[in-house]
Amino acid sequence: MSRTTNSESMRPLVEAEGLVKVFGDFWLRSKARAVDGIDFEIRPHEIFGLLGPNGSGKSTTIKMILGLLRKSKGRLTVFDRDPTDVSIKARIGYLPEESYMYRFLNPQETLDYFGKLFGIPRQIRRRRTDELLEMVGLEGASHRAVGEFSKGMARRLGLAQALINDPEFLILDEPTSGLDPIGTRQVKDLLLDLRRRGKTILLSSHLLADVEDVCDRMVVLYGGKIRAAGTADELLCDTQRTTINVRRLRPETIAKVDELLRKEEGVAIDRVDAPRQKLEDLFIQIVEKARSEQASTSGANQGGKTASFLMQGETGGVDESGSAVIADLEKASSVRAVQPSAPPSQATVQSAEIVADLLEPKQVPVREPKRPADTKRPTDSKSSGTVDRSFIDDLTDGDSEKRA
Repeated sequence: MSRTTNSESMRPLVEAEGLVKVFGDFWLRSKARAVDGIDFEIRPHEIFGLLGPNGSGKSTTIKMILGLLRKSKGRLTVFDRDPTDVSIKARIGYLPEESYMYRFLNPQETLDYFGKLFGIPRQIRRRRTDELLEMVGLEGASHRAVGEFSKGMARRLGLAQALINDPEFLILDEPTSGLDPIGTRQVKDLLLDLRRRGKTILLSSHLLADVEDVCDRMVVLYGGKIRAAGTADELLCDTQRTTINVRRLRPETIAKVDELLRKEEGVAIDRVDAPRQKLEDLFIQIVEKARSEQASTSGANQGGKTASFLMQGETGGVDESGSAVIADLEKASSVRAVQPSAPPSQATVQSAEIVADLLEPKQVPVREPKRPADTKRPTDSKSSGTVDRSFIDDLTDGDSEKRA
């Protein structure tokens, strides 16, 4: 069952109008205007890029969306509600700019801990933990303490932590920071895959190449203001030049093309170059070749396929997962009620007798108090397991005489 209604899917998931955040000093005087009247919206099922250099207001905007900071002015809604509304928190996954993990927990314990915070049942937590660790390439380091991890390995674990609750809205602040080219490529492929599965993603970064490859729309911030906004094609298309890609040409053919351009367009060929591949692509090819030769390495692996629960849209909220468990239990009990009762087996009878013995109250004999060696033991007690009342009466009478 989808957690997003049809009416919600038609509206922007995040809306900001005239959003302002001003930080003040101890006397509440304005000290820094981190976000200065920005307008934007994030639509469902898209990857939205928040770009800008350090100090441009990206992280402040994200913290306001998460409800960690209160806006100074303007309007901001997430899922048509105020960002501080607790009911929307289970629908959001967040990877901060710095991954803060408990140093003495291993990756399995870390993901299990965050899964408990979302109220995910234990069986689902274990399955998701195994799938996520395989996805981010940490299955070989699942029993190592997080304090021993490099920054790149910690970022991989942080990404898995952000996905443990199968969020509808994923917020990633510098997700590729500290990752090697293999991890960077894997994160970008994962984001594209999650978008195809219906997730909405906010990606904040100052690494423009990463954003260019995955974002549908983006805004560029500087000084707390939006300086440019639009799709990748709208912002990056060079309308002043034309590129023609063909197979390698002979010099004679190039000369004829240049002559034709001079005659028809009045322009000449600026430059003839052989195409170059990206350094990232070359790096991936070299590593893949080394892996095919079974060269060993330590640390994080390349990573596996996308976790199945993210692909299937399995819900992981507290209410839905708990309701599913209760429904299964009710169904099982109703089936047992319909079936005719069978005679109990010998093992069942023995188990019932053991339980009855445990529940039946037992009479524990009371120990007699110690007496001096010269004190004579009374001989009129009726049973060895009970206390002689005459001996107790003598003790109490003696005390009363002393008090009198």
